[in-house]
Amino acid sequence: MKKVAIIISSPPHGNAKGREALDVALAVSAINHVSVFFINDGVLHLLPKQQPNQILMRDYIATLNMLELYDIEDVYVCESSLEARNLANATLNIPNKVLDALSISQLLSIQDVILRF
Repeated sequence: MKKVAIIISSPPHGNAKGREALDVALAVSAINHVSVFFINDGVLHLLPKQQPNQILMRDYIATLNMLELYDIEDVYVCESSLEARNLANATLNIPNKVLDALSISQLLSIQDVILRF
């Protein structure tokens, strides 16, 4: 079993990167230990009440709830990314652990595979 880190750093809408990251996370979790990291604009995936249909995009954000069903419990959010977007006190839509940049870096250093979206 390998340790796989999925880094989501792109915004949730306007491209397919976030949806692809979630698809990969769910697929590889069957035989690997998966950790998901939300950094930079990736933290925007965690905001509730998004309306992607307003820009003619598919609403895949509800898929985030599948992480827990697939036993992906290591979900990390970058504290400085939240603060930079004035979201430090925002309610996020899935269970997570908010970490500083150093802690995230340390966790990433022990991963076998890192995939960035």
